[in-house]
Amino acid sequence: MPSEIVRVVYTKYDGTAHRDYPARRLNEDDLGVWVGVTRGTVSVYHGQPSVEQIPFVLLIPHHAWWTGMFNPPPRTSEVYCDVATPARWEGDTVHIVDLDLDVSRRRDSGLVELRDEDEFEEHRVAFGYTDEVVTEANAAARRLFTALGDGSEPFASAYRKWLSAVVD
Repeated sequence: MPSEIVRVVYTKYDGTAHRDYPARRLNEDDLGVWVGVTRGTVSVYHGQPSVEQIPFVLLIPHHAWWTGMFNPPPRTSEVYCDVATPARWEGDTVHIVDLDLDVSRRRDSGLVELRDEDEFEEHRVAFGYTDEVVTEANAAARRLFTALGDGSEPFASAYRKWLSAVVD
């Protein structure tokens, strides 16, 4: 039986640390594994110690090239998706390689934005992204851009029950 606590480890394609934090396993369904991070969780962000000030829920899909972070107010992004390699599990630790591209939906306007295309291009060259990685990352970004804008689940409301479990 899986542990209640999951360690979420994001690196960049070259192996450098990006994010690392413990999360509580909330559920596993056909979409993936839902984990929650509460306010006050000690984490590492870009190699530096940090403490989460705003709780969130992360959906780690079973085989997709993205992860989805669902946020309560006052965060300006209601949904923030990292384009990433498919998750690789080692016991209760999940390893995810962040591929720089992000797709988010603003809470106030519903505007969907593709972000960090410049960082993706820079790292594509510097880190040597393979053709497959470039193709899959761009395809994932396009699918996310559409899904965040058209009301597709899990981006419409499915996440709300899990987010309510971590918001105090």
